[in-house]
Amino acid sequence: MKILLTGKNGQVGFELQRALAPLAEIVAVGHAECDLAQPDALRRLIREVAPQIIVNAAAYTAVDKAESEPALAQAINADAPGLLGEEAKRLGALVVHYSTDYVFDGRKAGAYTEDDAPNPLNVYGRSKLAGERALIASGARHLIFRTSWVFGAHGGNFVKTILRLAAERDTLRVVADQFGAPTSAALIADVTAQILGQYVRACRPASADFAFGLYHLVAAGRTSWHEYAQEIVRAALAAGRPLRLRPEDVQAIATADYPLPAKRPANSCLDTSKLRKTFGLVLPDWRQGLHHVLAQIIPA
Repeated sequence: MKILLTGKNGQVGFELQRALAPLAEIVAVGHAECDLAQPDALRRLIREVAPQIIVNAAAYTAVDKAESEPALAQAINADAPGLLGEEAKRLGALVVHYSTDYVFDGRKAGAYTEDDAPNPLNVYGRSKLAGERALIASGARHLIFRTSWVFGAHGGNFVKTILRLAAERDTLRVVADQFGAPTSAALIADVTAQILGQYVRACRPASADFAFGLYHLVAAGRTSWHEYAQEIVRAALAAGRPLRLRPEDVQAIATADYPLPAKRPANSCLDTSKLRKTFGLVLPDWRQGLHHVLAQIIPA
């Protein structure tokens, strides 16, 4: 069994190298070895490796920059997954691909299910939705996991930004009218490994009976960016990190008070019932992942 993993240096890709190691030989590549915007090179790589599973953790994730670079976002987030699907179908391989809450417009009152109609508000969301559809249209066996508000011990993210600013400033202003579930890269990787373990056991020899398809994969619970920032500060102080800020110094503001080039959905909550029931999994509260990451990045 051989797994080709793209995006090895990203938050999720870094954790996937750990989580997938017990399952198979991992051929992990980063941007230097695998530029998803170069289709010919991507095809050559897949044909050289000839994997049984392709795990695509690479993506164009600069949400605001995508507004001025739509062609590059399209190439990486939309065209490349379709190409992966074409090559995987030729090999009889499975493609695991990650998508985003940003495929939705955020106007729904409750959590979004996989059956809700997407309506992305920005270039990034549109490119990711196009990638989902291109992979599905390829006819390859696939698992697509939509996730949200990803953070981890490796790479840049909201948690590390808040820790840095909380050490430098006396107050912070954070948006309080956008809601979602912060999801650790380690959780995404561990769930992926659990499901691929089930796939490997079920599909030797290869079978069409496995529950392929689209799933929502986020941590349990719900919070706003403002409450999330307060919890980061609170937990970091409890872990002994010296900060200038206290949780009460994080001020709540409206999205309109913090304009950005790309519009964000107000509601990024995703319903994970389908994933939990199909694969028999329990997803922990988002705070558990936060505390786990803080324990890694705050010296004892």
